[in-house]
Formats: sequence, structure tokens, C-alpha cells
Amino acid sequence: MGQTVFIPRELDANEPRVAASPETVKRLAGLGFEVIVEKGAGLGSRITDQEFAAAGGTIGTAGDAKNADVVLKVRRPTDAELKGYKSGAAVIAIMDPYGNDAALAAMASAGIIAFSMEFMPRITRAQVMDVLSSQANLAGYQAVVDAAAEYDRALPMMMTAAGTVPAAKTFIMGVGVAGLQAIATARRLGAVVTATDVRPAVKEQVQSLGAKFLAVEDEEFKAAETAGGYAKEMSKEYQAKQAALTAEHIAKQDIVITTALIPGRPAPKLVSAAMVASMKPGSVIVDLAVERGGNVEGAQPGRVVTTENGVKIVGHLNVPGRVAASASLLYAKNLYAFLETMVDKATKTLAIKRDDELVKATMLTDAGQVVHPSFAKAAGQPRTEPAAIPATVLVADAADKKPAPRRRAAAKSPSPKPEGTA
Repeated sequence: MGQTVFIPRELDANEPRVAASPETVKRLAGLGFEVIVEKGAGLGSRITDQEFAAAGGTIGTAGDAKNADVVLKVRRPTDAELKGYKSGAAVIAIMDPYGNDAALAAMASAGIIAFSMEFMPRITRAQVMDVLSSQANLAGYQAVVDAAAEYDRALPMMMTAAGTVPAAKTFIMGVGVAGLQAIATARRLGAVVTATDVRPAVKEQVQSLGAKFLAVEDEEFKAAETAGGYAKEMSKEYQAKQAALTAEHIAKQDIVITTALIPGRPAPKLVSAAMVASMKPGSVIVDLAVERGGNVEGAQPGRVVTTENGVKIVGHLNVPGRVAASASLLYAKNLYAFLETMVDKATKTLAIKRDDELVKATMLTDAGQVVHPSFAKAAGQPRTEPAAIPATVLVADAADKKPAPRRRAAAKSPSPKPEGTA
């Protein structure tokens, strides 16, 4: 009897995505797995049970998880779900482990082999497995769509016999994957776009998309990027100059989109309450980092807040999930590409190579222990949440002095570093 892959329905009410598509179910079956999809798992992503069945999957129930050798999920399993998994099962998901030590301990106690997809190393062979990029790309797109929905004017300039409608001025803060897609989308909709980041290398990328780059471009700025492509922490003098420039610029904007996330830390504060108060009534701010504390003072998770001066601060949760039909297709391919590397093609069984660089980078728990080096020492110890980075730091990873080592991809067009889950 072959091994089984189980695709559950996500229990989180804010999670419409699913960890498989008809295409990946068919390909998993081709690898030799029996694929069981929980009834209704794909409905939030417009994938019916009939489509999964036609692709070779079996429609089952949550109870089928107890026999699964592999469980593919979007979000980290709950304690209730863990009780239904067999010991030794490989569970692959976006685990969000930072600050969730109790959840890590629970996964270890359950005996599962847990893999965190957001820890996938940024190397050439893993590009197709990069969930941060696939999901952040859609988040950047959706942020502009959400901004346009809240902004009660047209975005492009329109010249009519009755007069001219000016183009909306849009400012993107943080030029990673989400930021670049936000720039491209806003430009396609006809907005006048500016963007900021302290990494000088992204200036050319911003300009190539037809946007204007905003930064204090002094000698310190020119040396603001590490050899690994990360931003260095800037001096207080530079931070003050950049904050002043940004504050002056934000006051003139119609739409601001913030994208800055730092793995393992609260989101840096980019937009202060004073900056929000300086904006015109009817302006819109979309905070893509609201789930990690937010880049904007006054942003509230899951809400659209209107300030006293008439500025809307959009704090939607799970922004990639707002385009679930597209997000699930990309995420499912990320998962399949990773799982395929752990399958013995001759025996058509799961064969985890623990010395493989992808496995070492992503494995959180194994044999009843927390094994990832970033969490193993802290297992069982309460974690103190670090303080948020103040509003004077204007990029995603400016204060992250010790980023996880990442290898540059082989010669290709430059790829921006992702901000995180957006």
C-alpha cells in the first residue's frame, strides 16, 4: 500500500486558501501517493471537491489525517489537529514559529516532523518553493486594489471636456517583493508612484517600473547594504534626515502602502500619528504588516479605521488570502516542489534526507524535539518579545544585524529580498 498525503480544510475563519490544487493532486498521485482531500477544503479558493476527485484525489474527512504520512497545510496545525496526526508524519505549512514557543513544543510532543515553508533558503534550486515571494507578490497587488476600493476617486489622470481628474499620488514604503508588485500595479492603474527603501540597489528597480525613488542619497546611503543584500542599520543622523523627508512627502500623498516586516520581530513603525494627521481627508493608508503590530500608528488588525482628519487606515488580515484562488495555486506549487525533493523516485516513498540544505533550513521538529537552531535552545523557555523598531527606521530589515545566512542565486535578473509573510 502506498503512502498517503492528506490535505485538510483550514480551520482558521480568516484562511480561505488551501494547500493543494487539482494540478498538484495529480502530480502527487504520479509520485505514488494516495491523496486524500478533506471535503470542502478548496471551496474558499474556488476549487470544488469534484475537481480534486477528477485529478485523482479521494474526498475524505478530518479523521483521515490519522493515517497520513504527509500533511500539507497553509497554517500551523492547532493542538486539536495535532491529536489527530500519527507520530512520524511530515507536516509542511507556513508555521509562523516566532513567538509561538508553546505551539512548537506541542508539535514536538506530537512526534511530527514539522517543516516551516517560510524558512526556505533563497538559493537557485529553491526558487520555485519560495512561499514568501509567491504570497508577498499577491499581497502587493491586493494592497493596491484595496487602496483603490477605499479611495473615492479615480487613480489615473483623466482629461475630459468637463475638466481634468488628477492622478492619485501613491507612495510605497519598502521595496521588496510586495513593494515592487504594489509599484507595478499602481502604475498600471495610472497612479503617480514614488517609493522608498534604504537599500541603494533597489533604486534602479523602482525606476525601471516607472516610479520615482525617494531617499536621502548621501554617502551613508551609498553604503547602506550588506554583501548579502540586507539593509544596514542607519545612524541616528541619517534616520532623522530620512524621517523628515518622508514626513514631508507623506503629507502630499493620496495613497500610502507600507510593506515592512522583519522575521521574529514586531513590524517597524514607519508612519507616525503625526504623519497620518498631516494627510488630506480621503487619503488611504494600507498597512500590510498589521498582523505583526503594523507599520502605521493607529492601524488595527482586521479593520478599516477612519481617523479624525478623514484618513482611512486599512488593516486587512491575511491579504494574500483575499485573492485565495490565485494564492492557493501558487502555494500548492511551492509545497509540491519541496515535497518532491524528499521522495525516493525508485520506491515512491517519503525519504527525508536530513543533511539536505532545504531540510536543515526548514525542519522545526523531529523525533519529539525542537531541532531548528533558531528555536532549539529556547525550547521550554518563555520568549520575550523584542521591542518594535521606532518610526525613524524606514525599511523592513534595517535593524536586523544578524540575518539568517542566505546564498545568492545563480546569475539571473536581480531578485529583491522579500519582506516576510505579507
